[in-house]
Amino acid sequence: MFSKGAEPADTPTVGVGPRVAEKAVAGPIVRLSGVNKHFGSLHVLKEIDLDIAEGEVVVIIGPSGSGKSTLCRAINRLETIDSGSIELGGSPVPVEGNRLAAHRADVGMVFQSFNLFAHKTVLENVTLGPIHVRKCSPAKARAQAMELLERVGVGAQATKLPAQLSGGQQQRVAIARSLAMNPRVLLFDEPTSALDPEMVNEVLDVMSALAQDGMTMVVVTHEMGFAKRAGDRVVFMADGAIVEQASPTEFFDNPQTDRARDFLSKILVH
Repeated sequence: MFSKGAEPADTPTVGVGPRVAEKAVAGPIVRLSGVNKHFGSLHVLKEIDLDIAEGEVVVIIGPSGSGKSTLCRAINRLETIDSGSIELGGSPVPVEGNRLAAHRADVGMVFQSFNLFAHKTVLENVTLGPIHVRKCSPAKARAQAMELLERVGVGAQATKLPAQLSGGQQQRVAIARSLAMNPRVLLFDEPTSALDPEMVNEVLDVMSALAQDGMTMVVVTHEMGFAKRAGDRVVFMADGAIVEQASPTEFFDNPQTDRARDFLSKILVH
């Protein structure tokens, strides 16, 4: 579906995939330093330090309640943080106003529940942001939207309302909507958890193609097959903290902590 050129054979692959290594030397596109977040007395993010390189696919996994979704939402400032800092391209994430709106345009978000506007057509859902936020002309926005809808395999659904689509089709529209903003980073918060099993692969295939195209992605998911296939790095969280991080091969074949080994023993079928 998406084309990608051949990778240099001598590109180093320690910790990140081959499409990332050359870009990573310029510094991280996303940096979290000492991030803490509480919900009342519950400490949901504990001293999070995490760098994400341009073009890297970071897959965040862990048990329910470990802080994965909160971390993902904090990058887009859908959740505030109590202390620490989050930067995009070396600049702090804005607190409010027009600069925050611009930040959210640069950091796309795909939710588990699609969050499409029910009263607007598929095409209108995808063109809304480019027209009103990016100030793109309606004609150009429509042309770009149709190209993206074709890319994710739902071009024929452009005139339909979201309710007329399957869950998998709606999620692919949501991905096209995020891509229409030309984001620097795409965040996925459990994008397949609301889908019927037969619809999961069609969404994961689109995400895998984006990964191969070099899109910077942070993916919170329970889909271990996707983590192994498309991830450059697995970040394992438990109890609000990053417990372990490594390449998918290193993490799944040789986890370094008892907590990670216990988690994998419960979810992997041998």
